[in-house]
Amino acid sequence: MSPLLRNACSFLFVPAHQPERLTKALASGADLVIADWEDAVAPGAKADARRMLEAAVQALPAAQRARLLVRTNATGTAWFTADVQALARLVQLGVAGAVVPKADHPATLQQLAQATGPHCALVPLIESVAGLDAVDALAQAPQVVRLAFGHLDFQVDAGMQCGTDEGELLPTRMALVMASRRAALAAPIDGVTVDTRDAARTAADSQRALRMGFGGKLCIHPAQLATVHQVFAPSAAAVAQAQAVVQAMADAAGGVCTVDGKMVDAPVLQLAQRTLQRHAWAQQRTAPTA
Repeated sequence: MSPLLRNACSFLFVPAHQPERLTKALASGADLVIADWEDAVAPGAKADARRMLEAAVQALPAAQRARLLVRTNATGTAWFTADVQALARLVQLGVAGAVVPKADHPATLQQLAQATGPHCALVPLIESVAGLDAVDALAQAPQVVRLAFGHLDFQVDAGMQCGTDEGELLPTRMALVMASRRAALAAPIDGVTVDTRDAARTAADSQRALRMGFGGKLCIHPAQLATVHQVFAPSAAAVAQAQAVVQAMADAAGGVCTVDGKMVDAPVLQLAQRTLQRHAWAQQRTAPTA
């Protein structure tokens, strides 16, 4: 898996049939952009969306193609077969892979992997009770790099009416985190915040995701990116604390020690190292290019 796919924390949806918005999305600072053939495209425009995306990708430099995922239509729809064929061509052009909606069965992921080749990264969207039931098998399917949570569709499928804090979904979110860990995947990706004007809600949703062990968040507007990046990047105080822990453990030759009066052992060291890894990723995202 590429460092980008492993470390990305912001995933910005953009309609695949609007090339001008694709260019803006890639320039927005999002770690990865998801060109959408599913919900963002009307049934009568699906074929045009495939053609327009292929044309737009051919005009992109290789580095931008590698930052692009495509959300296909779901298996069983009238558009899935043509989507897979177009996706295979896009992967050959350097597109990173696919977000797979309504991912309920590992066989769908196996079919995609076989049809698109070994370089197509797959991100299954868990959007149903059936997907949750199969989450371990989905996480362990070929070429799956991360799981993502489609919590809005999941609520509909499960007949749920969640409160504002979505506390009812905590067990489901934790199931994705645990399945990702069991399959040795990178941390999963949490669902969207639908109110694009409410930065406080985006921040709260992102903070919950981070606390629970998610590594990123789906976004539907560029205005959400700065908030997501700020939440997933450790604060200066957290970085300083992590550096102190790493240095103290090095000075103690790996033995138990204390930092600011608190015991430091192997689990604390691992958390500190993860903090520094997130910091390094945030720094490279904001570093000026030559």
